[in-house]
Amino acid sequence: MATDLLVGVDVGTTAVKAVAVDADGGVVANFDRAYPTARPAPGVVEQDPDAWMDGVSAALDAFAPHAGRVAAIGLTSQVNTHVFVDAEGRPVRPAIVWQDVRCADDAAALDARVTGDQKEAWFGGPMPIDASHALSRAAFIARTEPDAWAATRHILLPKDYCAMCLTGACATDPVSSVGLVDQGHAYIADLIDLVPGARERLADLHPIHTQIGAIRDGPLAGTPLIVGTMDAWAGMFGVGAVRDGDGFYLSGTSEVGGILSTSVHPTPGIIVFAPYDGLRLHAAPTQAGGASLAWVARLAGCTPAEALTLAADTEASGSTPLFLPHLQGERAPLWDPESRGVFARLSGGTDQGDMVRAVLEGVAFSVAWAFDALDASAGGRPQVLNAGGGGMRSDLWCQMRADVLGTVIRRSAAAESAALGAAILAGVGCGVHAGIAEAADRLVRYDRVFEPDPQRQAYHAERFAMFRRLYEDLRGFNAAFG
Repeated sequence: MATDLLVGVDVGTTAVKAVAVDADGGVVANFDRAYPTARPAPGVVEQDPDAWMDGVSAALDAFAPHAGRVAAIGLTSQVNTHVFVDAEGRPVRPAIVWQDVRCADDAAALDARVTGDQKEAWFGGPMPIDASHALSRAAFIARTEPDAWAATRHILLPKDYCAMCLTGACATDPVSSVGLVDQGHAYIADLIDLVPGARERLADLHPIHTQIGAIRDGPLAGTPLIVGTMDAWAGMFGVGAVRDGDGFYLSGTSEVGGILSTSVHPTPGIIVFAPYDGLRLHAAPTQAGGASLAWVARLAGCTPAEALTLAADTEASGSTPLFLPHLQGERAPLWDPESRGVFARLSGGTDQGDMVRAVLEGVAFSVAWAFDALDASAGGRPQVLNAGGGGMRSDLWCQMRADVLGTVIRRSAAAESAALGAAILAGVGCGVHAGIAEAADRLVRYDRVFEPDPQRQAYHAERFAMFRRLYEDLRGFNAAFG
């Protein structure tokens, strides 16, 4: 039997999602299993690493009928989520999720010890050391949980923890290690040494398509496992943004905008990755995209799909409230952990549909702000943004984003673009495909294009200016609660 299938597994913020595709990108099987997130105190967001592995194991079991056809498995995951494991590979405490902001003070202390010139030399731009940075997490655990820190042998990302459980290999990749590696993809010793003991707890670095071992147990035992990379890069590949000048917009729990450009104009708030395989990514991850929709749906006592229907049945108007989607601070381009969500200009006539529409608009405005900074960093915006992720399944929201951004959005047919990107890396790693661009050209398909509407662009441009003013007016108010 021919080994003509590629499997991609995404250990996401809310669920494990996996896909098996054939040589032409046809989906043969898929899998989705949610897991809980704990929020035991303000700013604290944690997950149980065993829940990740339960989902990954179940995904591989679900693909058992196709075991003889699977050529390789690729992994991707949420990043800036960290699990601290002992010498036996067992977690010493719950994983700290990227949304967690309790390490903000440790981050500020570290950031103050790094000069602008050092950031320019190391990162290629003024990238902040924020509360989700691996060193901020390491400093926090060393300071507040010394016993857990003493027991820690490795600090791992979710995909790397799952890879260790599946193969026994401890490995990571330089792309996922952004903020820890320099322009040559080597760990930055002078930076890492700011937290004593951090350097020896980091995993070895390998290219993103490296075979790190084989699955040890289960129906897919013996299948090569590819180290993979972070979800933003996997999603980028999964929507077909694979060449210089391409742009993308990923919508999941958070929103991520990105532009591939070898032209770099250092811009505050933007993450510029080290060049990788001829690709230079300028990225802007926000804090709460789909998470905002899930939140307002929960308040309305309905599902996110039902909330979207409420919004679709509500006309946009000047009386629609404004919403800041800063439910747990904001990342790019503001990097403000103290900002919080707010509805502004509510009235007695405001109903659930108005509030859901305000949430959808607010998320789109947050990404528009990020793309303004991305445009400056990359030297311009592509005419088309390839889009994917669960938050892009809504036609209403896709059209709203095109109108707010004033940019054509081309939506990928695959619901889970990051999992597809992991499968693309699996194909490159096992030699089925010669390179990432060739694999993406073969495997990525699109289902719809959304063109901006000029009249709605003007409406949203006015409201976007008010959105930015609202944030600025509330900065001092939010800081007072810090």
